[in-house]
Amino acid sequence: MENYQENNKKNLKNISIGIGISFLITIICLFIFSILLTYTNISENTITPTIIIMTGISVLTGSSIGNVKIKKNGIINGAIIGGGYLLILYLISSLLNVEFSLNLKSVIMIIVGIVFGVFGGIMGVNSR
Repeated sequence: MENYQENNKKNLKNISIGIGISFLITIICLFIFSILLTYTNISENTITPTIIIMTGISVLTGSSIGNVKIKKNGIINGAIIGGGYLLILYLISSLLNVEFSLNLKSVIMIIVGIVFGVFGGIMGVNSR
């Protein structure tokens, strides 16, 4: 029973690390993208696809790094990292924006986050 609880604590720690890394990468990418939007002629029509791509890359990287020390359940832990990342993101968005609502873009982002989280989990567990 103690070994089971210890594994759960390790998994929770690694999931938290994965979510934190995902947010850190997202913040860095958004900062760079905002500078590019400000000082170049990049169209504002690129914002939504770029944010979806950034989310996928951030979750993939965070999930992969978060699952390196875990030797099994990469798919589940990766999906949890992707889902947890988006849950936190949408909770913060709903608190900061009164008019926040889920729409097709949100559903696409949720799917991208979970799928890329799963792929990152698989990559992290299988990396040596």
